[in-house]
Amino acid sequence: MLFKRFLLAFGCILIAINVLNAQYRRIDTTMKVGKAGYRVFCTNKSPEKNNLSITPIGFEAGSREITIEIKGRILSTESDDLNNDGFPDLIMYVYSSDVNGYGKVFGIYSDKNQGIRPIIFPDIMDDMKLSIGYKGHDEYSLVEGNVMRRFPVYQKVDSVAFAPNGMIRQIQYRVVPTEQEGFKFKVLRSFEFKKQQP
Repeated sequence: MLFKRFLLAFGCILIAINVLNAQYRRIDTTMKVGKAGYRVFCTNKSPEKNNLSITPIGFEAGSREITIEIKGRILSTESDDLNNDGFPDLIMYVYSSDVNGYGKVFGIYSDKNQGIRPIIFPDIMDDMKLSIGYKGHDEYSLVEGNVMRRFPVYQKVDSVAFAPNGMIRQIQYRVVPTEQEGFKFKVLRSFEFKKQQP
């Protein structure tokens, strides 16, 4: 009986791993706003680290492909004019190898179609208020130039365990200029709502 339970638990773990790996297929996509945009390529082979290639399209002749190593895998990409300068920008949603799906945003902005530069995305753990109850399971979307992030809120149930408390926290980020030259994502607002039961 104990052996059967072990086999059942082991089988469930294998299914969960296969489902997670199936979500992360190779990314090879081209996105444009008007005549300019980006080709994004990432094999997503390793759950720990991958090489990401970004090729500007329709930029001036000096613009070249960049290849960087990222921690995690890209789930999806989107493009829009995030800083309202008339040039296309790029967002990639990168997830850690952890089963909890810790996600982050990797943003790129067009420097007047002459080159590309990163958009800084804040670490949620640096925010004492927003990080309360955060245990991953991030979901992202781009809505009218704003990045929307939502995740279930967790509460402590004993000295080591946490469980969802039934609430979802949603955070709205907007691209704003930095104090130096460049751009960053800034929290515009956040709120919580009760998770609807299926």
